Amino acid sequence: MPSVLTAIPLAAGLSAGLILILKPLLQRYALARPNARSSHTVPTPQGGGIAVVGAAILVAAALSGGLTGLERVEGLAVAAAAVLLALVGAVDDIRPLPAALRLGVQALVVAALVTAVGGRLLPDLPLPVERALAVLAGLWFVNLVNFMDGLDWMTVAEMVPVTGALVLLGLAGTLPPLPSLAAAALLGGLLGFAPFNRPVARLFLGDVGSLPIGLIVAWLLYRLALEGGLAAAVLLPMFYLADASLTLLRRLARRERVWEAHRTHFYQRATVNGLSVRGVVARVFAVNVALALLAAATLLWPGWPVTLPAMAAGIGLVAALLARFARPSRRLVEG
Repeated sequence: MPSVLTAIPLAAGLSAGLILILKPLLQRYALARPNARSSHTVPTPQGGGIAVVGAAILVAAALSGGLTGLERVEGLAVAAAAVLLALVGAVDDIRPLPAALRLGVQALVVAALVTAVGGRLLPDLPLPVERALAVLAGLWFVNLVNFMDGLDWMTVAEMVPVTGALVLLGLAGTLPPLPSLAAAALLGGLLGFAPFNRPVARLFLGDVGSLPIGLIVAWLLYRLALEGGLAAAVLLPMFYLADASLTLLRRLARRERVWEAHRTHFYQRATVNGLSVRGVVARVFAVNVALALLAAATLLWPGWPVTLPAMAAGIGLVAALLARFARPSRRLVEG
């Protein structure tokens, strides 16, 4: 698939170029001011996601000549859904929207995309039940990507290994051409954004980026699961799933208002516990690379003898990382 490999540098260059063009406007109109959730202490422009998502969509569209008619229709549905969520995120970045309105729009967009994709992942369940579960999973994934975008390079450290693994799986024939091309374009867009978001970040993604990125990656993982890679689709984002889900359950147990900004995710607590931002994201990146290798193993050698140990190893890696993030560093304790 030469177009897949071509998409990465094209999207990276376009993403970086768009950021350079748009940054003065973002500096003026889309400053992220520190709040209860923030890891930064000075106002910083946000909205870099416009360049990431825009570059990914434009490059994927430009290189889609070899796709079938049905693939182009599905690609158009994904692009339209991503643009709609980007618009909602852009408005929310400038003037925060009510949580119920944001969630309602997201649910409609995810439901429309699940319907457009079709397919059966759990054929033993009634179709309406399966579709409802898929919508809930997609809605949660969109929001957990947004929740986890609270530290410099965090989204890069998570999504570069995930999209990179999906590109390699596409080149190996495990993924169809459309999701393979989309994964490559999104990977390129993130690589173009990465230099601007490195600690200390000069630019943030913003909701305009995290929401559609969450949607696109949720769709990519769903397509991987439909191709027989359910275990791989769970392993690839396992750190994000664990951190966000456990944090939500902990806050619900404490009867906190889960829709309000906070700094109690494991990766956020890690910086309070003495780890540097670079130390946190380096550990997240390393674990995600290991999860990608485990995911690949479940596809290379399908069957429970490999899948069960791979899942157990993935859970162990993530649990160890979360435990490390929750524990004060030796330097902090000794100080």
